[in-house]
Amino acid sequence: MRSTRIITAVEAHAEGEGGRVITGGMPQLRGATVFEQMQDMAGRHDDIRTLMLREPRGNPALCCNALVPTQNPAADAGFIIMEQTEYPPMSGSNTICVTTVLLETGIIPMQEPVTTLTLESPAGLIEVKATCKAGKVERVEFLNVPAFALHIGVPLDIPGQGTITVDIAWGGMFYVIAEAAAFGIDLIPENGADIVRASEAMRHAAAAQYPVTHPENPAITGPTIAQLTAPPSDPETQGRSAVTVSSGRFDANRPHALTGALDRSPCGTGTCAKMAVLHAKGLLEVGQDYVNAGPLGTTFTGRIERTGTVGDYDAIVPSLSGRGWIYGLSQYTLDPSDPFQRGYTVGDIWG
Repeated sequence: MRSTRIITAVEAHAEGEGGRVITGGMPQLRGATVFEQMQDMAGRHDDIRTLMLREPRGNPALCCNALVPTQNPAADAGFIIMEQTEYPPMSGSNTICVTTVLLETGIIPMQEPVTTLTLESPAGLIEVKATCKAGKVERVEFLNVPAFALHIGVPLDIPGQGTITVDIAWGGMFYVIAEAAAFGIDLIPENGADIVRASEAMRHAAAAQYPVTHPENPAITGPTIAQLTAPPSDPETQGRSAVTVSSGRFDANRPHALTGALDRSPCGTGTCAKMAVLHAKGLLEVGQDYVNAGPLGTTFTGRIERTGTVGDYDAIVPSLSGRGWIYGLSQYTLDPSDPFQRGYTVGDIWG
């Protein structure tokens, strides 16, 4: 067997969302922070992201993480998050996957009944508490970066759809958020294709009409991701959401083409962004749980731990918890004669 690259990974998911974790085979990245390492990876080693997320090794709904060294003495490990079209600064489901992998594989020693650790994400330090039993991580709770709303109840003109009302908020990524009822869509898995089309059209329009920049890091811009929300269908939850992870460039001339996939989980940063919006509207208070259900009916539990500010914006500091599972161990190789050195996409599922 010939191979120019061998990448070792642990396959995991958090409440249904795949979050592959690369544990070996990464190049040495430049940068004093994980954010700088992420920028270096995007500039010099983006072929790893596409190789691991595109076919034949990946699929439109898959995310990937790379464990990287951290120079921050307060952090136990660092990780870079990869999606189909971007490097998100933060991700809840991926934080849960990374924590589960670090502890269950022994990279970081597990302490029962609770292991505490600090991870350095591109968005900053994340304090994590993992509930553990018999060698299994049963639940991961983390204190997310501050979340805040930038626009509340603004009109968004979507070609072919008309004008709808949206909110734009940061929860670790910049989201444009709207009620699914504005599109006449029920948030059930069978409507996944319609949800993706509407969400991508909304994201494309919001990026043009309401561009935003993080007040503490001008390199982070958006909105880059869209979320549709709906009232709860289960009395044990407070809301439902469907987040679309883009898998290609939206084409305004082909608005009905699929260019993304549903996040299979309730989406951690999306839940935090929604909580910031609810708090700004006076609908969610400090200390109040917000249980959010995703397309599969699985849930993340969010809570506003305290309030603060980010730049000129009122912000919340949210915690989020959910469950993760390891389902495989993998070694990926790359034959030098393989014609698809960066993976490939085909329009039947990629748009």
